[in-house]
Amino acid sequence: MYKSFQHEVRISAFVVMSLLAACDTAFVVTSAGQSTQQNSSSSRESAQDFEGYRTKVEPIFLEQRENGVRCYDCHSTLNTRLRLAALPAGRATWTEAESHKNYEHVLQLIVPGDPLKSRLLLHPLATEAGGDPAHGGGKFWKSQSDAEWQILANWVKSTSSATSGSGTQTTAALDFEAFKKTVQPIFLKERPGHARCYGCHTTSNRVFHLAVLSPGLPEWTEEQSRLNFQSASQLVIPGKPQESRLLMHPLAPEAGGDAFHSGGRQFASQEDPDWQAIADWVHSRTTPSAGDLAFHGVQVYVTNSAGNTVDVVDAANDQVVQTIHGIELPHGVVFSPDARRVYISNESESVLDVVDRESAKILKKIALSGHPNNLAITRDGGRVLVGIREDPGSVDVIDTRSLERTKTIPVDGSVHNIYVTPDGKFAVSGSIESKSASVIDLNTEKMAWEIKFDRSVRPMAFEANADGSTHRIFVQLSGFNGFAVVDFASRKEVARILLPDDPGGFGGAEERLGTPAHGIGVAPDGHSLWVNSTVANATFKYGLPDLQLVGYCKLPFLQLPNRPAMGVVPEWIAFTPDSARVYVSNSGARSVSVIDSKTLKLVDIVNVGEVPKRINTLVIP
Repeated sequence: MYKSFQHEVRISAFVVMSLLAACDTAFVVTSAGQSTQQNSSSSRESAQDFEGYRTKVEPIFLEQRENGVRCYDCHSTLNTRLRLAALPAGRATWTEAESHKNYEHVLQLIVPGDPLKSRLLLHPLATEAGGDPAHGGGKFWKSQSDAEWQILANWVKSTSSATSGSGTQTTAALDFEAFKKTVQPIFLKERPGHARCYGCHTTSNRVFHLAVLSPGLPEWTEEQSRLNFQSASQLVIPGKPQESRLLMHPLAPEAGGDAFHSGGRQFASQEDPDWQAIADWVHSRTTPSAGDLAFHGVQVYVTNSAGNTVDVVDAANDQVVQTIHGIELPHGVVFSPDARRVYISNESESVLDVVDRESAKILKKIALSGHPNNLAITRDGGRVLVGIREDPGSVDVIDTRSLERTKTIPVDGSVHNIYVTPDGKFAVSGSIESKSASVIDLNTEKMAWEIKFDRSVRPMAFEANADGSTHRIFVQLSGFNGFAVVDFASRKEVARILLPDDPGGFGGAEERLGTPAHGIGVAPDGHSLWVNSTVANATFKYGLPDLQLVGYCKLPFLQLPNRPAMGVVPEWIAFTPDSARVYVSNSGARSVSVIDSKTLKLVDIVNVGEVPKRINTLVIP
């Protein structure tokens, strides 16, 4: 019989929705990749720009509108392009450090010296006054004569180009040759039922302006291409296609795009090849090279379970640096020890896809014995174990040298998840249908023992003894907002821990009450256990080995018109090797949350594909 108890805590926690700002420094990166020091006048201009922003512009975000809503109310909680730091209860304004973070995001939305090309001013401005067609928060300014609009305009006019994230630094971060080769031709392309981008965007009043082709020439000259590149770059946030107006404005609203584009819905979905080509450029790459990816030592792979892509997030800057295409309904992802290969279970074709990491190309599709779910790899990298989600239950064994399926191991019940224990001696599969976990001896490749539960088995995590052997298994169960604790040596459940009731209130609208807790992981340093809760819309941290609750981090939420707030439905957990950062896939929000493990604060949100679930960390040697 297990012990049942519930932790009760009172912790003051709040969501920090603002993105991490780049560190303030007197260095810039040139197009050649070399660091050069800014001159002192640029530094003075930057300081003046910030002070003007903080004293004149930032207070506008806290002003109440006619309906009682402030810019702050949406832009501190929703996943919008303008991110404002959340204020703790009782504080009415931002600290200087928080203002710097807000400032960095505001800079991404302006063109220095030109208010009429700055999204910050055009998006909330009435359409008839020259503003954008729609703004989710409504139109705040009826005309350009509005006092607030004038304050912003005057600040933008006085802002130096050296300060702006939309200026030379942004342009330098993007690849001109890739733009000219893969992106620019799209603007001349005739799309069925649509006028060409070129047809509208050669007029001078367009925020995105294309040079007029020289008479008789079907393409732009080098000089014209550079002008086009400069214009397109103003509408891009490098590494973040879902936050870049160049991609979101012509994208259909139902695919996540802006509410209206006067040129129509040029891209019906984010799977459109042209949309993906532009997105690849925004990721600052065409085909990722070994040199590009080797620069970053830690990457987080995200399988977009309702799409046909796997996104790769660079942990150094929390940006998507690569996307693997052509794997419909990807489930789990693991890696070869040398980081040369990526193995992905493919639900659509019932195969194991073997992918070359550097090129993101599929090398081989290995037929499986049935419909796959999650997978694991042995510590020596010699075998990939794929759980088969079909009765009576089995695990396929793939030899990574021959790339052939060599065996199918029977287990109790169809397999949803499978893991290799910390010492590499056993594999453990979990079954929703049989409510059991099966332990496989990897030496004999036979089931050694199993443990039964009263509920269906969901994700699991493993704690090691000092000698590396398995100490405990932490098991999430259907219909239980917490986790069970299994002593590996005695093969028994010894405790069941219920997560706190507060925070709560989520999961019903999302129709996920049957799976109130999903996603669990032990940090690489072995000092903490992290647990997702759908009903709390939060990730909880427990200390190890005592399993005392340390605290929690609230996750973002979705606020749809005329509907209660909805959670992001957290699914899976991954870590950086130093345990400093925690990554949580938000399946209901097409994003990944990044949490500082010490402060328990949300420090970044990474936009990814459709219904992201399984995530895994790769360390490149």
